[in-house]
Amino acid sequence: MTLTLPPLEPSRDKKALRRQLQAERMNLVDRHQRSMQLQEVLRVWLVGRRERSIGAYWPIKGEFDALPALYRWSEADPRRRIGLPVSDRQTKQLRFHIWYPGCEMEDDAYGIPKPKGTEAFHPELLLVPCVGYGPHGLRLGYGGGFYDRTLAALVPRPATVGVAYAHGFVPWLEAEAHDVPLDAILTDEGLAWERRT
Repeated sequence: MTLTLPPLEPSRDKKALRRQLQAERMNLVDRHQRSMQLQEVLRVWLVGRRERSIGAYWPIKGEFDALPALYRWSEADPRRRIGLPVSDRQTKQLRFHIWYPGCEMEDDAYGIPKPKGTEAFHPELLLVPCVGYGPHGLRLGYGGGFYDRTLAALVPRPATVGVAYAHGFVPWLEAEAHDVPLDAILTDEGLAWERRT
C-alpha cells in the first residue's frame, strides 16, 4: 500500500513561502511541458497588444523563459524591441537595455546576465517574473522590491504582465503598502487575471 501525502499548505510567512514556491518550481517534473504551454499562452496574448517595446528578464532559479516567444513576436515587425533589465545597486531600480539573440552579455551587480553596450529604452510593456501570485494582480517576488521601485519611478508607467506557473497561486496573498499590482497574470493554464478597464 502506498501512502499519499496531501500537498503542503503554503506558508503564511513570506520568506518561507518564497523558498517553498521556488523549491516546488525547481522540482516540477513537467516544467518543460508547462514552459511550452506558457510560451503559447504568451504568444497568443501578445497578438492583441499594441506595444512595440517590451521589457523582459533573464530567467533564473527555474523561472519561465519568455525570450523565445518574445523573439518570435519581435520578428513580425522590425520596429518591435525587447529589453532586459540592468540593476542599479544604489537606487535598487531597473533600467532596460535592448536585447536580441546573440548580443554580447555580461553579468550585472548581482551575477545575472545583462546586455553589454546596447541602447537603454523605456518599455511600453513590462513582463514580470513571479515566484507566486495572488488575487487581483498581486505578485510575490524575491523580496528585493526592484520591480515595485522601478514601476513607481517609470513615467509613463508601462503595462505590466506577470508570468508564472499555475502552481504558484496563493489565494490568501494580500498587498503590502509598497506592492504595485500587475495589469495581467499569465500562467501555463492561460490568463489567470486581467485588470478590467
